[in-house]
This record gives sequence, structure tokens and C-alpha cells, in this order.
Amino acid sequence: MTLASTVAVIMFLGVIAYAVFAGADFGSGVWDLTAGDDKRGAPMRTLIDHSIGPVWEANHVWLIFVLVYLWTGFPTAFATICEVLFLPLTLVGFGIVLRGSAFAFRKFAPSLAQARLFGAMFAVSSVVTPFILGGVAGAIASGRVTLNRPASSWTAWTHPTSLIGGTLAVLTCAFLAAVFLTAEAAKQHKVDLFEACRKRAIISGIVTGVAALLGIWPLDRDAPTLFHGLNHRALPLILVSGAGGAGTVWLLIQRKARLARITAVIAVASVVAGWGVAQWPWILVDELKISDAAGAHQTLWGLVFVFMLAAVTVVPSLAYLLWFTQRREPSVS
Repeated sequence: MTLASTVAVIMFLGVIAYAVFAGADFGSGVWDLTAGDDKRGAPMRTLIDHSIGPVWEANHVWLIFVLVYLWTGFPTAFATICEVLFLPLTLVGFGIVLRGSAFAFRKFAPSLAQARLFGAMFAVSSVVTPFILGGVAGAIASGRVTLNRPASSWTAWTHPTSLIGGTLAVLTCAFLAAVFLTAEAAKQHKVDLFEACRKRAIISGIVTGVAALLGIWPLDRDAPTLFHGLNHRALPLILVSGAGGAGTVWLLIQRKARLARITAVIAVASVVAGWGVAQWPWILVDELKISDAAGAHQTLWGLVFVFMLAAVTVVPSLAYLLWFTQRREPSVS
């Protein structure tokens, strides 16, 4: 494996981490949106606040990691993506800030009306932001981010592949969040919430699986390079993802929520990895290869060194944060 490929793999590990951790974070907003009115939805929203409250800021570290590696290691690709997709990327940034602000302000709102407003902002931005992120991924994977023939910043991410990517992003986030919330409800011994979350997780898992299968076929005409990769190089990962999703649903039916978290993570990580493998060796599909987009040799070595340093400092700190939040007891109001 070349040095440029090594840096690309490291960067894509950040994409996978963001998809898993931030995915579950975003997905909680879907269930917050559908929880019901103030009285009926209060238990679900309390569970969501307890689950994501301590870690929602840390999840976006992975997005920053990916952007810095893309900017530093593959500057031409970074510049092209930002130029062609400046509109959706701006909306994503706005959505992340709006979501985080609303989540924080809702807890301290001086009135019920303001709490409802902030809650609606949190929930809606939790759905819209991953949809746009999926659209951005679809624009890159379908070859619409080009160097010399830039597409419109609107049409580049509103074609079938991007719409499929956005839909699957929202469904996957909802599925992950439902599985994690089911395990959290089990840990807190909240039987009614456990059953409610378990039902949501099973249904969202089935819907996501069906949508993923149906979503592959339009890619044959809209994103042929991606379609070919998914059916050849990436096929084993797609099969692993399908098995992970099916295993998660079966474990939830058996009420084994903690094990279901593991298989759900495997399912999501595998399908995201499948996307990367399917478009290999392109960083901009049909336009720019990883080897051609790579920056200076010394810069790439610096990125590898930084990754090794982060692996022994930042990663253990994040792991401890997740472990600590899983051990803490819920506050009693």
C-alpha cells in the first residue's frame, strides 16, 4: 500500500467513526421528533438527554479529523469539494450548530413554549443534517464533483444517488439510535421504554434493510462506477452489513439489547466501509485518483505520525469518556 493510500485509509476510518458515533447522536433526534406531546414524550426525551448529553460534542471530533486530513493530505480534492458543494456543506455546518445550541438551550428554557421551540429545532436539524451529509456523499460517489466541469451547487447533490444516500443516512441514524436507546433503557430497568425503543429499533432495522436493497438498483445508471464496485470489490462488506443488520433485529427480538449494539455497529461500519472500497482508488469518482490528489510526501508522513500520536492519546480518552458515561447512573429529577 502506498503512503497516499495509507493516509486515505486513515481518513476513511474517521468517516466510519463519525458515521457510527454521530449517527447514533443524530438518530436520537428522529425519535425525539416522533416521541409525542410534552407529557407522552417526556420519558423518551429524558432517556435521549441522558444518553447523548455527555458525548454529543465529542462525536464531531471525527468530522473535524476527516476535514483536516482531507484538507492537508488531499488539497486539490478538498478545494474541489468545497467549491462544488459549498451550499450543502454550509447547510451542514449551520445544522450542526443549530442542533447543538437547541439541545443545550432546551434544558434551561425559562418557559414551556421556548422549550418546545428548542426541542423542535433540535429534532428537525437532527433529521435534515444527516440527510444533507448523505447527499454530499452521494455527489462524490456518483462522480458529480469534478475539476474542470463543475456542476451546479444545487444539482450536484439532488440527483438520485444523493437522494438515496440522504434517505439511507437518516434511516441508518434512526436505526442506530433506537438500538442504543434500547440498551440504555434496559440498563435503567425501564420496561415500558425498553419495549418502545425495541419496537422502534426492529421496525427501523427492517425498513433500513429494505431501503438499502432497493436503493442499489438505481445506481446502475446514475452512478455506474459505484454500482460496479458495490457488486464486486465491496460485495463481501455489503454482505457483512446485511448479516449484521439481520443479526441485530434477531437479537432485539430475543431482547438481547447489549449484544444488538455490537451487531448494529458492525452493520453500519461495514456498509460505510463498503462505500469506500467501492469507489477505490478514486477520491473523486471518475475524476481524481487518490495517488494523483495526494499532497507532499513529507506532509503525508506528518499525517501518519499525527494519527499514531492520536491513537495513544486521544482515542483512549474518548474510549474512557464512553466507558464512564455508560457506568454513571441516571440523575433523579
